[in-house]
Amino acid sequence: MTLPLTLYRIGMTLLEPAAASLLVSRRKKGKEDPERMGERRGLAGRARPAGRLAWVHGASVGEVVSLMPIVERLTRRGFRVLVTSGTLTSAAVLAQRLPPGAAHQFMPLDVPRYLRRFLDHWLPDLVLFAESEIWPNAVFAVRERGIPLLLVNARMSERSFRRWRQAPKSARTLLEQFDLCLAQSQADGERLARLGAPRVGIAGNLKFDVPAPPADARTVASLSGIIAGRPVWVAASTHGGEEEIISLVHRALMERRPGLLTIIAPRHPERGEAVADIAHRAGLNVALRSEGALPERDVDVYVADTIGELGLFYRLAPIAFIGRSLVPLGGQNPIEPAKLGAAILHGPHVYNFADIYAAIDRAHGALPVADAESLAQALAMLLKDTARTRAMARAAAQTVESLGGALERTMRAIEPYILHMDLRHNG
Repeated sequence: MTLPLTLYRIGMTLLEPAAASLLVSRRKKGKEDPERMGERRGLAGRARPAGRLAWVHGASVGEVVSLMPIVERLTRRGFRVLVTSGTLTSAAVLAQRLPPGAAHQFMPLDVPRYLRRFLDHWLPDLVLFAESEIWPNAVFAVRERGIPLLLVNARMSERSFRRWRQAPKSARTLLEQFDLCLAQSQADGERLARLGAPRVGIAGNLKFDVPAPPADARTVASLSGIIAGRPVWVAASTHGGEEEIISLVHRALMERRPGLLTIIAPRHPERGEAVADIAHRAGLNVALRSEGALPERDVDVYVADTIGELGLFYRLAPIAFIGRSLVPLGGQNPIEPAKLGAAILHGPHVYNFADIYAAIDRAHGALPVADAESLAQALAMLLKDTARTRAMARAAAQTVESLGGALERTMRAIEPYILHMDLRHNG
């Protein structure tokens, strides 16, 4: 244990009262479920099921959705699966998507006592952390019990790599606790190995193997009828600073494209009213889906401030701008709109998914834009040239399909740990 990691562990132990206060503050801000606060302190919300149990953890919606195929495979292998995450949105999505044999709990804060309490109850036989979820106290708590610990769908951006390089001994000490790190790409794997991960494999990105998000067929048909004949596009997973740009773009295009409908699906649905206010101030007629409104003919901007409905709006709109990319936050995942037949637009800040965007861009399935003016120009062109829009959508879908296979590679890598458990149990 290096000095920084020791100090971190001591600090988190001493700060346990502050952690409890943090949870109260987050609850008041609507960021915690008041009925499930105990889970964040390691108190189980349900009984542990009998038999082998795998604990699978992802930070938020994108991570846990990418883990769903693994969860399904593990349940088929006879495991009960506990899926943890840290956000209300992810909990809501999992409530809709978890297969039989799997359950959700909120991830405890990285406080040693909370994690001991959590592990004492759940007693997992296998632990999978996703992407870059390397919480020091959680990692050491698992390893101290001798439980196999794997980092799956692992990513290590260049930015994160530079930060970890500032504490090389601590990075090595943490990564050495993992029995195996399965990286999304060769570049991710090389960075993890350079930081000290002793066993690194390249499995690819699990997100390519996730089924397209579902949508109720009757709702799709109903909304399709309401917006029939209108030019429409969706701005998905937007963040603060982008909705102003999107409202300006709508105003710039509305005279040239009469009846234009802009659907804005903010990354955090609780921002719906704030997003509506931005569009109102731009002089646009707005309706909020959370209030039960529909995109009637007089609606310019339809704010899709609900959880788990992006699959619906990607089916309605032939063009999807993927947010968190016009602001320097790293972008959001473009795989879902690609699978559902949308031509993709994105800003310059896509470092969280750089390889995916590079592949789709090379295949001419997506167009990068830099600001309101270039976004308006790209939309004007695609709304007019439907043949090009369809060609882009086909290219994006084909690219995503060609990059699949990570699920099979990941399960092959996990199999030896499952077989070892079987041998130990039968022995």
